[in-house]
Amino acid sequence: MTDFTFHSIALILIQLHKPEALVGFAQDTFLEGAVSLLHLEPEDTAAIVAAARRFSLDFDDAYQYVAAEKYGLILVSFDANFDRTERGRKTPVEALVAS
Repeated sequence: MTDFTFHSIALILIQLHKPEALVGFAQDTFLEGAVSLLHLEPEDTAAIVAAARRFSLDFDDAYQYVAAEKYGLILVSFDANFDRTERGRKTPVEALVAS
């Protein structure tokens, strides 16, 4: 999971006044689960902008796309915007069936 995704979840849970849910999510996902936290560096900003322009993605989608590209990962998303990229995407169901 990218740091962008984790921080987005954190923002929502705090806005919903559910800090305990955030702590539980972090515990279940990263500490007890097998999920790693990935991040991009400031040096990756040009690649994010290039992906946003090339594939008509907004910033959050471009961030996810570049992270998948950088780390050699498959994008798993409900978001059909990734279908117009070279990497494409798998839906969560497709990813579960493939594993």
